[in-house]
Amino acid sequence: MTTNLTGREIRLAGRPTGAPGPQHFELISAAVPALADGQVLVRNTWMSVDPYMRSRMYDTPSYLPPFELGAALQGGAIGEVLESRSAAVPVGATVSHFLGWRDYAVVDAAGATVVDAVAAPPQAYLGPLGTTGLTAYVALTEVAPVRPGDTVFVSAAAGAVGSVAGQVARLLGAGTVIGSAGGPVKTGKLITDFGFDVAIDYQAGPIAGQLPGGIDVYLDNVGGDHLAAAIGAARPGARIALVGAMSTYDAPVPGPANLFEAYWKEVTLRGMLVTSYFHRFPEWIERAGGWLRDGSLRTAETVVDGLEEAPGAFLGVLRGANTGKMLVRLG
Repeated sequence: MTTNLTGREIRLAGRPTGAPGPQHFELISAAVPALADGQVLVRNTWMSVDPYMRSRMYDTPSYLPPFELGAALQGGAIGEVLESRSAAVPVGATVSHFLGWRDYAVVDAAGATVVDAVAAPPQAYLGPLGTTGLTAYVALTEVAPVRPGDTVFVSAAAGAVGSVAGQVARLLGAGTVIGSAGGPVKTGKLITDFGFDVAIDYQAGPIAGQLPGGIDVYLDNVGGDHLAAAIGAARPGARIALVGAMSTYDAPVPGPANLFEAYWKEVTLRGMLVTSYFHRFPEWIERAGGWLRDGSLRTAETVVDGLEEAPGAFLGVLRGANTGKMLVRLG
C-alpha cells in the first residue's frame, strides 16, 4: 500500500532567535517510506501541539533532542492503522504514537499504543487520557502530593494540564483550589467549568498582589513571576511541582529573586518529566476513565482543522489562545 503513496508533512524551516512565527515552518509533500518488518502505517486523524515543543526548536541539548532542520516535526498523534507488518498491532486499530505533524506515519510497532476508541473518543488519548492528564496526576500525587484540606495553586489553569490539575486536586481532597489564567473569559471558565474556588487574572495586575497566602501545593506551568509569587505565598513545608516554564521559552528570565524564602520555609521544589512516569499510565487511565464517566472530571478542547493549520495552532498555544487541550484534526 505504501508504494507511490505521498503525504503532507510540516518541517522545521528555521530556528527562531526570538518568538517563533509562520516563517519557521514549511508544508511539503513527500513519499511515504515502505514498511519494514515490525512497522505499521498509520493515517493520522488527530495531532497535539504542546508548549514543550518550543524548546525543541532550539539547537541545544535538553531532555528531548532538538527538531532537525528540514525534517518533519514530531509530537503526539492518534490514527488508524492502514497496513501492518507486526502481529502486535492489527490493521484497523486506533493507535497513539509520537509521529504527528504529518498525514501518514510509518511507526515502529513498539512505539504505537493501541487505544480503546469505544471507551473514549480517540483524541482523549492526547488530552485527559494521555500525557496531559498523566502530568497533572503525577504532579499532584507524587511530585508535590496533595493532602486533605490543602490549598492548591495551579498556573496556566485554563490550559491542557492546568484544567485537569485543578479538578484532580479537588478529587484528591484539596480544601481550596486556586488557578491563574489570562483574561476574564478564561478566569470565568475556571470557576464555572473546572470547579476552581478562586480565579486570578494575571493580565489584571501582578500575580503576587493577587495570590492569597497559605499555599500548600503549587503546580507550576509558567515559571517567572508565578513561581516567585507562589514561593512568597507558600506555607512552611509547601510542595512545588516544576512542570513547565512557559514565560521563559522565548527568552530566559532571571530566577525568582525570593528563592531564599524557600529555604527558611523548607519548601520543596521538584522538577518532573512525564516520561519518567509512564509506568503509572494504567493507574491513571483507570481512575480518569471513571471520573470522566461519572462527570467528576470535565475537559475542554480547542480544535483547529487541517494539517496546514498546525503551525498556527502551535503558535496559538504559546500565546494562550486555547482553553483546555489544543488539538489539530487531520481527517
